[in-house]
Amino acid sequence: MIDEMQALESNGTWELVPLPPGKKTVGCRWVYAIKVGPNGGVDRLKARLVAKGYTQIYGLDYCDTFSPVAKITTV
Repeated sequence: MIDEMQALESNGTWELVPLPPGKKTVGCRWVYAIKVGPNGGVDRLKARLVAKGYTQIYGLDYCDTFSPVAKITTV
């Protein structure tokens, strides 16, 4: 978990800004995974921080979503 937080911080994943009046934040939670090696033993433990996007309400917390996708011919 500490490694993940350090990676997020070093990559500049977010910046702290004041919350606009009348708005609420989207929560987050940690998701843990155990990676098993070929011999069946624990290879490593992973943790990642995910947003609780399911708490958003269309038109209130967000209006549009956009996910750019590039085709290989465009690149």
